[in-house]
Formats: sequence, C-alpha cells, structure tokens
Amino acid sequence: MSVQPVTDVSSVAGSEVATEPVPPVARRSRVPGFLRRPGGVFGAAWLAFVLAASVTASLWRPYEVDQQDLANRLALPSGTHWLGTDALGRDILSRIFTAGSLPLLASVLMLVVAFGLGLPLALVAAERGRRVEGVISRVTETLMALPLIILLLAVIGAIGNKLYAVMAILGVLISAAVYRVLLGVAKSVRQRLYVDAARVNGLGSLRVNLLHVLPSMARVAAVQAAQLFGIGLLMVAGLAFLGFGPGEPQPSWGFMIQDASTHIYDAPWLMVPTGLILAITVVAANELADAIAGKGKDEKRRPLRRRRVVASSEAPPADPTAVLEVRDLCVAVDDGPQLVTGVSFSLRAGQVLGLVGESGCGKTMTARSLLGLLPGGVSVSGGSILWQGRELVGMSDPQLNAVRGREIAMISQEPMVALDPMFSIAYQLIQPIRRLRGVGRAEARTIAAELLGQVGIVDAQRVLSSYPHQLSGGMAQRVCIALALTGEPELLVADEPTTALDVTVQAEILSLLRSLVRDTGLSVVIVSHDLGVVADICDEVVVMYAGEVAESGTAAAVLDDPAHPYTMALLGANPHVPEGEPVPLRLASIPGTVPPPGSWPTGCRFATRCRFAREQCTVPFVSLAAHGDGSVRCIRVEELARHHATWDAEAVGAETAPDAMPDARPDATVEPAPTAGALS
Repeated sequence: MSVQPVTDVSSVAGSEVATEPVPPVARRSRVPGFLRRPGGVFGAAWLAFVLAASVTASLWRPYEVDQQDLANRLALPSGTHWLGTDALGRDILSRIFTAGSLPLLASVLMLVVAFGLGLPLALVAAERGRRVEGVISRVTETLMALPLIILLLAVIGAIGNKLYAVMAILGVLISAAVYRVLLGVAKSVRQRLYVDAARVNGLGSLRVNLLHVLPSMARVAAVQAAQLFGIGLLMVAGLAFLGFGPGEPQPSWGFMIQDASTHIYDAPWLMVPTGLILAITVVAANELADAIAGKGKDEKRRPLRRRRVVASSEAPPADPTAVLEVRDLCVAVDDGPQLVTGVSFSLRAGQVLGLVGESGCGKTMTARSLLGLLPGGVSVSGGSILWQGRELVGMSDPQLNAVRGREIAMISQEPMVALDPMFSIAYQLIQPIRRLRGVGRAEARTIAAELLGQVGIVDAQRVLSSYPHQLSGGMAQRVCIALALTGEPELLVADEPTTALDVTVQAEILSLLRSLVRDTGLSVVIVSHDLGVVADICDEVVVMYAGEVAESGTAAAVLDDPAHPYTMALLGANPHVPEGEPVPLRLASIPGTVPPPGSWPTGCRFATRCRFAREQCTVPFVSLAAHGDGSVRCIRVEELARHHATWDAEAVGAETAPDAMPDARPDATVEPAPTAGALS
C-alpha cells in the first residue's frame, strides 16, 4: 500500500472543497423533514391556504354566494369576476372558497374517527396476542366486506344530507382498513429489543405504546392519513355531485362540477375553476403523503458525485500497481458538516487493508463510498476513488451497477439483516448468480452449492433449502460471504464482518477470508474495531480518527511501532492479554469521546483527548511520512519516538507518564503498544 501524506483539509491543493471552512456545529433543524422537500412544502402550503381562505371567506369574498349578476351569466374571467360566473351570474371565486371548508373539515372528521378506532385496535391486537387479534380482525373484515357506497346512500336516506354525520360513519367503515395497515407495523415494532427492554424496566402497556410503539408508527400513520384525506375530498365531492350535498344556495364543489357539466358545450370554462381546485387539493394531499414517506428525490440513495470539486484523477497514479486508490476523499452531509476529510490510501491486488478506529471515526462512510452506497442526504463532496484506473466518483447508478457485485462486493456486519427472511437461501443465491453470470437455473444452483462449499459449509443442499431464521449467526455470515462472491468480485468490502459473532466463529470467518485471499487473489477492505482482527488478517492498516487518517502503513509497522498517540491508545486499550502476563485489575481506556462532525478541533482532532497535546497541536499542520509509504498526523512524532522506550505499562489515570515526556497532560492516558504477535 502507498498512503500519501495528507495535508489539513484547509490546505489541500487542487480541490475547491478544500478551501471551504469547516462548518460550525450542526444544529438540529426544527423544521419537519417533509417540509424541506418541494412536494411537502407545496402540499402543506396549498392545504393551509385553501382551509384558511375557506374559513375566512365571509370576511374577504367580493360577492355573496347567492348574489346574481344576470347581465354576466356564464361570463369568462374578468376584472369584475376573476374566475367568471355560473349560469345564474354568481361569482365562481366566492362560491369556490366558501364551499372549501366543507370537504376539508368533513375529511378531517373522517380521519379522526378512522384513526381513533383503527389505531387503538391495532395496538391492542398487537399486544394481546393471537386470540384477541383474531376477534378484532374478524370484525374489521366484516366492515371491509360491506358495500361502501350503497351503505352511505342508505345512511343519507335515513338521516338526510348531513355530510358531517355521513363522513363520521365513513370513518367507522374505513377504520377497518386503517387497522389492517397499522396492525402489521405495530406487530413489527413490538418485536424490537427496545420495546422488550422498556417492558423489563417496568413500563406499563399504555406507556410502552405511547413512548416506544407509536413514535415508530408515526410515519406510516401520517402517510395513510394524508392519502385517506384525499379520498375523503373526492368522496364529499362525489356525494354532492350526485345531489347529496348542501342545498341551494349553499355552494359545494361537487354540485358546482355537476352544474358545470350541463354547460360543457356552451360554457366549457365553467368546469375549469372548480375542477382544477379540487384536483390540486387532492394532488397536494398525495404530495404531502409522499413527502412524509420520504419519497422525495433528496431521500433517494444518491450516487457518488462531486460537489464543486476539481477532478484529481488526472494526476498520475501514486502507485501504478494498486487496484484501488483513494485520494483526498471527503464525505459530507448535504448542506451539513463534513463526515470524512482528506482520506487517502491505496490497495494492491491480493492484499487486505484494515480501516480501524472508534465508532464515529468515519470508517463505514469511507467503506460505503467505494460502492456508492452512502445514506440518503450524504454524498462524496471531494476527492477521487480510482478502481482499476476508473473514476468512481461521479458515476451514475446504472454505471455503478456494472461495478457493484461484479467487481466490488460487500459483506454486512449483520447477516440476519442482509438476508431477506421471506426467501430461501437458494433463491437469494441463484437469482444474483443468474443475473451476474448469465447462466441457467440448474447451473446457477450448482454454482450456489459450490460457493457454499467454498465458504466452508458442508451440507450445502440443506442450507440451500433453508430460510435465514433457520441458520446460526456464523452460518448466516458464511452465506453472506457466498452471496458477495456470486459475481466473482475482485474487491470485497467487509464492514465489521465478525462483530456479532462469538470468538470461535469469528476465528473461523477470519480463516475463511484468509483462504479466499490466498486462493483467489481477492483484495479486501475490512472495517473493524478489533485490533486483534487487524493483526490477524491485514497487510495494511489505516487508523482513522474524527473523519481523517491518523496513521497508516503496513500492519506490522503500525502495530509493532505506532507513531500516533491515538494508535498507541487503541493498542493500550485492547483487551488482549499476552500469554504469561497477569490480567490487570482494570482495563485501560481512552478518556473522552470522538468529537461529532461539525465540532472537530482545529489542528489535531485527537488533541482534546491526548495527554501529550500542547498549544502547537491546535494549529493546522500537514501529515508526515511514516512506516515507509505510510503517514502519521502528529507533530510530536520524533519526541514520542525518543521517549517511547521510557514509558511503563500503566492504567487509566497513572501519574508516571507525564514525567516521561515534557508537556504531557495528566488527564489522559496512552498505554504502551502490545506487539502484533501478542494481539494475534
């Protein structure tokens, strides 16, 4: 690996993004997410405008709803009548907005009744078990089987044109559909561990539902409400169109459309204002539902792209033998703080590179950038990712699809989440094999069995016929590795592939990865917290802290002779105890936490936790060469090296190390580094 020394983000040349100042601490926006999308803004603004204009129509309308201007019957829009007049010369604008409150408020009433019944029933059925659920479900199925329109017409015949009462009854009928939708969500939420934890902590049923279950159901409920609101508008207008609305001279949208339909040939304009207002209102309700559901463009997974970045791929490769070369990679939240800055490394064929660091250091964001799988609202804001000489940054999704699976594949840290519980293992392996290799079903099944054998599964046929829930964690992880190999990739990105496994299975998975690298020439980028894993399998190491590279080089060099205080602290905090040494009463740890994006210190980002920090560490500086082709981001490297031999093993809060080196801070701890042999 050849790791280029990286300058501070404020001094990187050749990239416009490097001249941008680090944004201040990100503040949580008080504006709901759906109001930050065009569809959500349009939907909410239009509905609020129509409701406000309708409720206050008596204060501003230019004419009374029954005022006639017989001289201007069926008139087109003019300065006197902005939207024209109807067959009796009544002002259309005044009548439209006066009539708007009825469908809006009646639809809201329908929603209140529907969710007032359906939501509690869903919560009760999800909590009380199969017997209670069966009773409630049979009742709701009976309601759903009733002919809706015929029943509503019968109600109108019994009570008259009382639309609010009719819509309340409609809410009762629709509550069955609301119940069916929310029941599945409630059951799913109640299976989550935090709900079980709340129950173990003694929370009652009501508080568990209010504090834990309902918040997780809020988005689905809001989407359903917005969509049913649009249906309610059409229902009110449809009843009025059939004559079951307010009597004349009170206006209603449905009756105005019905009246306009009788003049479709002699006055076609009469249909436009009311029909357009109704259509826009229904569209606004659906746009609001889509925005709440997060279906806006800004919520879609975005391909790797540049944001005001000058292409750096025109420079000659730093390592011509590298298959993967990352240069000054920057990842940021759109219109938000930087998550990763100035990360550079390269990887040769058949080698394993480890990304190491605490949670929040940017390891996963860096790894997912290689495949263009960043979360919604996060994108590559600078730098370059060269894969076999091709620039990945800026590729569209169709272009990346030609790389994903076929050339670069990924292993998730949670195999039970990566495998779809609805499909058998055979289906989940055969389908990508057929798609990526272009073979038939029979041959794909044979290849799937061979892949399972390749990852150490003895009874491949039994596993192929199994479902994910029938497999153990280690077996599921092996299946995930086989799934990643379906396209015969050359690079495997493994995001903490052994975190959720016990020690024995972890060793088996690492042995499997080593054999794959040895036998197939596969290159691997592995993300891990465990320095033992890194010492065991990695050829190269990149230690990351607060979104940047703290130290890099060969695994042997970095782990045997660390140059950065953070690497030393990680090694000192590693729980592995060399054979023959006593187990300490208290394991060492690193004081403090990783600073969140947007609040990184100037200069060395580890300075606030480093016992050897001094004033000059807070000034921006460049990375230094270390470990041959590697780098280290510390200005006190030479001093640390001179005093390395004088450091004694010590626990958290020890008093001796500050005397071993000038300017040391007594409020932090850096432990001496164990050797790579001890870790493995």
